[in-house]
Amino acid sequence: MIENYRKRQIYIFYLLILTGLSIISLRLIYLQIFRSPALTKFARSQHLMHIPLEAKRGTIFDRNMKPLAFNLPIPSVFANPKEIKDPIYTAEAISRILNLDKNILCEKFAQQDKSFVWIARHIKEETAKAIEKLALKGIYLIKETKRYYPQANSGSTVLGFCGIDNNGLEGIELKYDQQLRGRPGYLISAKDAKRRRLFFLNYDYLPPVDGCDLVLTIDSVIQYIAERELEMAVKTTNARGGSVVVVSPFSGEILAMANYPNFNPNHPGDFDKDKLRNRAITDMFEPGSSFKIVTASAAIEEGITHTKERFFCENGSYNMKTHVLHDHQPHGWLTFAEVIGYSSNIGTVKVAQKLGLDRLYPYIYAFGIGKRTGIELPGEADGFVRPLNELSKTSIGAIPIGQEVMVTPLQLTMAMCVIANGGYLIEPHIVKEVRDSKGIPLKISPPQKMKRVLSPSTAEVMAQILKGVVEFGTGKLARLKEYTCAGKTGTAQKVENGIYSHRKFVSSFIGFVPLENPQLVIGVVLDEPHPYYGGVVCAPVFKHIANEALKYLDSLSWDLKFVKDN
Repeated sequence: MIENYRKRQIYIFYLLILTGLSIISLRLIYLQIFRSPALTKFARSQHLMHIPLEAKRGTIFDRNMKPLAFNLPIPSVFANPKEIKDPIYTAEAISRILNLDKNILCEKFAQQDKSFVWIARHIKEETAKAIEKLALKGIYLIKETKRYYPQANSGSTVLGFCGIDNNGLEGIELKYDQQLRGRPGYLISAKDAKRRRLFFLNYDYLPPVDGCDLVLTIDSVIQYIAERELEMAVKTTNARGGSVVVVSPFSGEILAMANYPNFNPNHPGDFDKDKLRNRAITDMFEPGSSFKIVTASAAIEEGITHTKERFFCENGSYNMKTHVLHDHQPHGWLTFAEVIGYSSNIGTVKVAQKLGLDRLYPYIYAFGIGKRTGIELPGEADGFVRPLNELSKTSIGAIPIGQEVMVTPLQLTMAMCVIANGGYLIEPHIVKEVRDSKGIPLKISPPQKMKRVLSPSTAEVMAQILKGVVEFGTGKLARLKEYTCAGKTGTAQKVENGIYSHRKFVSSFIGFVPLENPQLVIGVVLDEPHPYYGGVVCAPVFKHIANEALKYLDSLSWDLKFVKDN
């Protein structure tokens, strides 16, 4: 009896031991197999540190390698809540220097499950030194990089700006963000009990790849000239804003793209969104008489008329059955060259009636109206051309003089390039090269001729007609002393509540210079200026920009023109 009792005790004892060993074995299997990845990660976090290595964002240069945007080292502050023993004292000390709410800081320091929280980023050097003097446990300084724009407002609507993490948010910075930002790297190293890096124990290393540099076609000097003259014009005419585009007519290189108002990309948050946009590519408007270059070119190319053919301009009032068309001043008989020179709406419409809208429309599209130019900038608008099958009875009296169509300042400037370069619609571009971090070019943008729009002879005839605009017509204020130029004025009514306004206008002058060997095409557009005639407010802007820009280029002995294809 006693022996059986002892045997049962032994069996129970062995069973307990076996059960315990089984439990331990199962626990080991669970830890070694199922929990291994998580435990390994936890162990690595205790004795290894992951150090992110920031890639250097590429520099943006103008065509003469003058830096327009680059990175500067700048201090930031972060905290390790696990190391902060007295959150209230630390918060009070930090808040006095950084001018932050101490209660918010206390909440951040109370996050004991975190070892990294941002306190303040991109602070001043003197502020960083003050924090360093406090020697607070758990508070650290780190060097980051901040995008810096040395030209401040100049070219800001083209360049755009970056966010606090150096990511492009607008303009070229956004369009080429992938190339500019490069690829970040990392270093995994051992650390001791006090979280200090053990430099002799590195486990893994991925070097960062610095971003590419961009070389733009912009010339900072011409950009400055354009911006200065545009700002002066906007302020003296009390305009809402304006744009200037300066382009080489044979290469399509944008030498200046100015907008006013603009902003300082070093502090973009201080400006309204209205000042951030690139008006030259985003704002659409009816071009008015500037569009007559398309109508006139189509009529000459199709053999409908010639420069000396005379048209009766009805002494300023033309009854078209559907409506009455007016000129800004009355004219009787005018040659076709004079019709364009004096910008007669009536004479232009009479030519268009001979031509017909069905023959005019292919030229509208051929001049690039109603579609994006393809420039390497975000946010470009398409413009607008009413489909041929949706035209009304009044369209024959509207479209030829620049109504019922909408353009951007860039589109209108590129349309003038067709006449300046001998008949080609070319693609504008603003990025000349993309270079890797070693300075090796990755992309070179060659001149591109998209297609021939006009014959060389028609382009030459149009150049002479537009010369007359400046010599005797509506653009006399664009005339230069040392250079012969050509161009076209435009004054277009804005639409308010579905009808044309008699108070709000968009004014323009688009021209090129010198006439014999065009180097620059310059488009000037002002939104709601007073006075409002394009020949009065925009032509002088063209004159001043052209005069100074050509003198500057002459001092460089630099010919912008590529080989002319006759």
